[in-house]
Amino acid sequence: MEESMVAATNEENKRLTRRFPEEVATEGNTDVIDEISSEDIIDHSPLGEVRGREELKEQIEYLRTAFGDFSATVEDIVAEGDTVAMRVTLRGTHQGEFMGVEPTGNEFEVGNMVFTRIEDGKIVERWVQPDTLGLMQQLGVVESSAA
Repeated sequence: MEESMVAATNEENKRLTRRFPEEVATEGNTDVIDEISSEDIIDHSPLGEVRGREELKEQIEYLRTAFGDFSATVEDIVAEGDTVAMRVTLRGTHQGEFMGVEPTGNEFEVGNMVFTRIEDGKIVERWVQPDTLGLMQQLGVVESSAA
């Protein structure tokens, strides 16, 4: 492929991929999942592996219930071939049950790494690795060893 075609594809993949944190996670528009992902998308995260658009929508709704003001801000994004890597900052306030923890009302801000694989212009697989320990420390569930 010509360099300009590769660059164009990389830019398209970045645009597609960043719609997940911006439109789905932050704005809560789970219908976008139908537009940007394959029917049998696989999502790997600390919450477990989910398969398919409907399960993924349920997981996003769960997060947005636990953290009503949830936001995901893309800080860095790199694309190569069929893979896009993002460094994302997650923010929110713990307003609903999350991973068995009752709402604390605490705010959090943690880093998150997301790798996304794309086929035929659709997201087919995601690996999501938030700073879960940092999140639990900020929610007051886990004590910081530095304290």
